[in-house]
Amino acid sequence: MTRISLLSSSLALALLPAAAFAAQTKPSDFSDNWPTHVVLEDGTDLGIAFKYQYDVNRFSHDDGRFDDAQTSRRKELGIYAKKKNVYDATAVFDFQAKTWLDVFARVQTQALLGRDAGAVRAGYSKTPVGFEGNTGTGSTTFMETALPTQALYAGRRIGVDWALVRPAWLVNAGYYWGGDLQGDSDGHMTAARVAWTPRHASGDVLHLGLSASRETPDGSTDGRGAYHAPGARLRARPEAGLTSIRLVDSGSLSLVDRIDREGVEALWIGGPWSLQGEYLQARVSLANGRPSYRGEGWYALGSWVVTGESRGYKAGNVGDVSPKGAWGALELAVRYSELDLDDAPVLGGTERNWTVGANWYLSRYLKLQANYVHARSERRGLAVDPNVVEVRAQIAF
Repeated sequence: MTRISLLSSSLALALLPAAAFAAQTKPSDFSDNWPTHVVLEDGTDLGIAFKYQYDVNRFSHDDGRFDDAQTSRRKELGIYAKKKNVYDATAVFDFQAKTWLDVFARVQTQALLGRDAGAVRAGYSKTPVGFEGNTGTGSTTFMETALPTQALYAGRRIGVDWALVRPAWLVNAGYYWGGDLQGDSDGHMTAARVAWTPRHASGDVLHLGLSASRETPDGSTDGRGAYHAPGARLRARPEAGLTSIRLVDSGSLSLVDRIDREGVEALWIGGPWSLQGEYLQARVSLANGRPSYRGEGWYALGSWVVTGESRGYKAGNVGDVSPKGAWGALELAVRYSELDLDDAPVLGGTERNWTVGANWYLSRYLKLQANYVHARSERRGLAVDPNVVEVRAQIAF
């Protein structure tokens, strides 16, 4: 079964109940469910998801290496169907990057077994190793993810996973065998994430977690019949999304036997204040007796919502601030991130960034962001220390 047919079958199975209910019930008033969805009388929710981000990046102190830019960062459009405590299914495409994002169907075991034994998901979705990597791109405190998330997080894969959430803990485990929907990352992966959550009320959260995965990449043959050996590459942009330049880069690592990833994560939210941190590492085992390669990094951030609201949190993931006042909510934040891709004989470089940011949540759907990044990098004896000013306008629903 091909990747597309597998995902199509999963979505079709999940959407059949919604189609049946749609034929039997009258939709609720559309104006009550602005802007893009309708809730049927039985609770089935059918809708469209949309996210648009426009960014401006300005570079300085970069010795002319970076070009200023302003353009769309993301143009995402998706469809979904869901019924609380029963199922949900979605398919999302980013027309800016021309890549598929989440394409999956998920069933709650409560509806099948009569008791809650977690949720089972099949399709194309994010792998569980990593905290910031599992946060929605419209809900991150900063415009771009931190250096270690960019370089070490595995991203999305095709497979199945299971998640169980309890008042004081959660667990998420998955097996992935189909690469990604862009035709890359062929191979197999087993991954798991566990977290202790003794405090998880609104505005009062403590989350401590661990995660690990093992990936066995496969070789591939391109359209010209050329075989490419299984490989890996760890690299990161200087926390600016409109450049393709990476100051730290392991280069292409070929003949890879496996990639082991581990993560440690923590989050505290106390009213308008929050702290978040994460450590990630990836160990790349190479064939033919060559020494393995390791990249590692960490970040820590602090946030203060000046207008008194709290950052959102649900089922192990951070969400946006929901503004309560007529003028929206204002958040100020600072982050330090560090990435080390030097592990002899591979000289991928080191980078250390400071970022300060401000977010204005005008409504549930509109958000303005501004970041200032001071980066310091060194690779093979060359130091590059750019400064970046970034702003973003976002609409998402």
